[in-house]
Order: sequence, then C-alpha cells, then structure tokens
Amino acid sequence: MQDHADWMALALREAEKAFDKGEVPIGAVVIHQGRIVGRGHNMMETLQDPTAHAEMLAITSAANTLASWRLEGCVLYVTLEPCIMCMGAILLSRIPTIVFGAQDPRYGACGGAIQLAQHERIDVHTNVIRGVAEAECSELIRRFFQQVRREKTSRRDAG
Repeated sequence: MQDHADWMALALREAEKAFDKGEVPIGAVVIHQGRIVGRGHNMMETLQDPTAHAEMLAITSAANTLASWRLEGCVLYVTLEPCIMCMGAILLSRIPTIVFGAQDPRYGACGGAIQLAQHERIDVHTNVIRGVAEAECSELIRRFFQQVRREKTSRRDAG
C-alpha cells in the first residue's frame, strides 16, 4: 500500500500540469481501494469556469469512474486546503478523508479560514490530514505567483 506522501506526489503532478497551462497550480487525486479513480488540476482560466477547481474535477471524474455520486471509501489528496465550494462538494459526495498539503488561510475550509470538515451544524463530516508534502505544495504555488508578478512587471516595463 502506498502512503500519503506517494499519493500526494501524484496530486503534485496534477498541480504541475496546471502550472504549465498558466493555471494556479493545484492538483487533486481521488483514491479508492488503492487505485486512482479521479484526478484533476485547476482549469478555471482554460475553461473560464469558476467551478473548475482541481477537487471539483477530480470528484466528478471519480463519480464517473465509480458510477456513483457517493464516494464513500475514497480519499481525496489535494495540494492546497479545499475552499468552501470544494468542501461542500466533498461533504455532499461523502468522501470520508481529505489529505492536503499547503494550508490556505484566505479561503481554506478545513480550518484555514473556516472549519467545515467537522462543523457541528452539518450532519456529514470528513477526516482531515494536513501538511503532507506541505513544503513542495507551497513552493509550487509560490513559484507560480512569483512568475506571474515577474511577467506583469515585464509587461508594464515594456509598455
């Protein structure tokens, strides 16, 4: 059986695909019984769709693979703490465990900005494992935004 770091490495590969497309580099994989059943990376810019987050695409892919919206027995690995929208989809799809890399203090819904994974008023909960490959996940995001700022400065200086 693979461990969390191995599965997160696959989510990081998805994040690198997003990076290469000029998307915020977030990647996700859904694992069921030791195999990948869903994967995704941010595609918001490519699809011009505000819901095209890595988690949403991976959840849809997993539901299609398993022919069920109930993803009980699955584990979601994602490079950045899920946002409120993604957390809603995670809870509604019944994913029992989330493993994430970097914390998101701005939009994170697993304790970063708000806690929805174990919220007392919601009748479905999910276990959260934080900080797996955190340095690598954070570094990829940092490099992306550093590159965006450099490009913006270059365009400003050229114009």
